[in-house]
Amino acid sequence: MVVDANVAASDALAQDFVQFAVDAGVLRFGEFKLKSGRTSPYFFNAGLFDDGAKLGQLAQFYAQALVASGIEFDMIFGPAYKGIPLGAAVAIELARLGRNVPFAYNRKEAKNHGEGGSLVGAPLQGRVLIVDDVMSAGTAVRESIALIKAAGATPHAVAIALDRQEKATEDGKDVDHSAVQYVRNQLGMQVCAIARLSDLLQYLTLRRNTGVAGHHERVLAYRQRYGVE
Repeated sequence: MVVDANVAASDALAQDFVQFAVDAGVLRFGEFKLKSGRTSPYFFNAGLFDDGAKLGQLAQFYAQALVASGIEFDMIFGPAYKGIPLGAAVAIELARLGRNVPFAYNRKEAKNHGEGGSLVGAPLQGRVLIVDDVMSAGTAVRESIALIKAAGATPHAVAIALDRQEKATEDGKDVDHSAVQYVRNQLGMQVCAIARLSDLLQYLTLRRNTGVAGHHERVLAYRQRYGVE
């Protein structure tokens, strides 16, 4: 019964998050050209969590998902650029909840003056949690992993807002795994996602009599074509 209760709580959190993302205009429906070349019927742009209230609420979702996941970590790393405010906000929220952990981020271009280098914040050490918005090709995560290992720390887990649950592309071709599956299975890292594409489909299913009803079939067709389990 404990497992069932945990699953129910996780599902409820995911549904609340999808509703929040829709209300905030961060999760949108239509036709969107992705870097992969695919035309997606939905798009998630975490850059539109663009005021204090929305960013604070987003951090609460991340923190709740992390606590529920049971993933242990020693510090947070926010990869440039979107990961910087996300990681900082999550660190603040965790501290508010009584878990104060160090936070660091990177610059795209290293400085040769002042403190120098490409890393800013707390020294990278121990088990590092990478915080980002989504994971499409996994490129940003691999870059973060290289930075963390070079500093002598351990890339341990990744926290993302939305798992698109779709096939990754390599050299312009679809592969049989998603970026999240690659990170889990090939890199041996844990991944915590607040919500997944399956949660979005459930949200649309439950609201077939509302204004978003028409998007269900298009999102479902996209998942059937590009989705992974």
